[in-house]
Amino acid sequence: MKSEIAAIPAVALAALLCTCAFAQQPAQDLPKKIGFHEAVYDGSGKLLPWTSWEDAVGREMEWYLKCPVDEHGYPNFVFMTFMSGDYQVARMDSIPATQNGTAILSYLKWWEFKGKSDPRMLDWARRMGDYLVKETLTPNKGAWPRFTRSTGYYLDFPLFRSSQGDSRYGRNVIEPDKGGIAGYALVKLYDATGDKRFLKQAVHNADVLARNMRPADATRSPWPFRVDCIVGGEGRGQRSGNMVYILRLFDALVEKGHRKYVVPRKALWKWIKEYQFNTSEEPDKCLWVHFFEDYDMDSNRNSWAPLEMARYLIEKKDALDPDWKADVEKLIQFALRHFSGTQPGGVTTMGEQDDDKKPWGGACSKIGGVAALFYAAGGGEQYKDMAFRNLNWMTYFIDNDGAPAQRAEASNSTRGGWQEDCHTDVVHNFADAMAAVPEWAGKMGR
Repeated sequence: MKSEIAAIPAVALAALLCTCAFAQQPAQDLPKKIGFHEAVYDGSGKLLPWTSWEDAVGREMEWYLKCPVDEHGYPNFVFMTFMSGDYQVARMDSIPATQNGTAILSYLKWWEFKGKSDPRMLDWARRMGDYLVKETLTPNKGAWPRFTRSTGYYLDFPLFRSSQGDSRYGRNVIEPDKGGIAGYALVKLYDATGDKRFLKQAVHNADVLARNMRPADATRSPWPFRVDCIVGGEGRGQRSGNMVYILRLFDALVEKGHRKYVVPRKALWKWIKEYQFNTSEEPDKCLWVHFFEDYDMDSNRNSWAPLEMARYLIEKKDALDPDWKADVEKLIQFALRHFSGTQPGGVTTMGEQDDDKKPWGGACSKIGGVAALFYAAGGGEQYKDMAFRNLNWMTYFIDNDGAPAQRAEASNSTRGGWQEDCHTDVVHNFADAMAAVPEWAGKMGR
């Protein structure tokens, strides 16, 4: 028996064990309420959505389109990272690059999913881009001039100091990987709007990244996690895990004819392929550490970076990596091994990081979006149910009026919170999954 189990791939084995455990769970033990809604199950006790995915996400988008706009012209959630369920600020600090970079991608994907029929989506995305290029840049001096800030305080227009985990190191500390997220999002926004301001800032971010790139190996990434934008230098956090959005940025600009990024792009991909894909999983050696702006633990592995890398490999396939399928499997397995959880109804959830394995919305929905893409690309049947049940679960944290919750725990029905987890880093996962498996978009729970 042991030899037979050993022959089963890790992810398939995890799914099998989960299914066996679930089959023994009495129906009366299934929660009657999850998040905001009465739970719905199929005949075998597997979780269904409370309403269709398209309806649930549509409600959420409408709720955000009603968000108050401040005197500068930005919806509150664009500059408030912590926003309550009645659109009010809940904390002072903010994460402008991640929050608005992922939001731009989410809004553009939803706009495209809806046939580009709703100009309000593009308008809101444009306002996010305006915020990034007008309000979030470092001073025009030093080693990282006019580069997109990773953190700040929501009342500052423009932002002029760091916050969160950055602030303990000084007001000028930034995170290079977040400039990659913002830069790539601005390229996509330029593609959608034709507004050259967005492309100009994306090119500038790429220039600054290329200029500050350093030799990398198994002990350090091509950029540190944190660096002082004025003095530059080696920075803090030598192993920064989120390199995929810098790769996306370089690739997108090379495709537009900016050949100056060919060399840094080649060096970055070489490091990812040779070192990051083959990294030790021991926390003090792992190269999938450092992503979240409010953490500074050098050995804090996360699920965010490897799953986003998996998404890009699935999108590009052989054009990026001839071993893409095996590499995607490896990345997803890493996340499942260290951060996954199981919920009633056959649901796989995903935690953020070693120091916080709660199913926050951004990380939790990410396994659903990536698993759906991998299933549609031929990754295997085990990913189909994983994706479907995960995103079914996520619908329960969208209230009737569309207000979302930040954490996907069955008992949580608190509206609002950290906007990346409530909304901006969630919608694109639903959009990718519905594009990958269209039948899921309108599949009802009742």
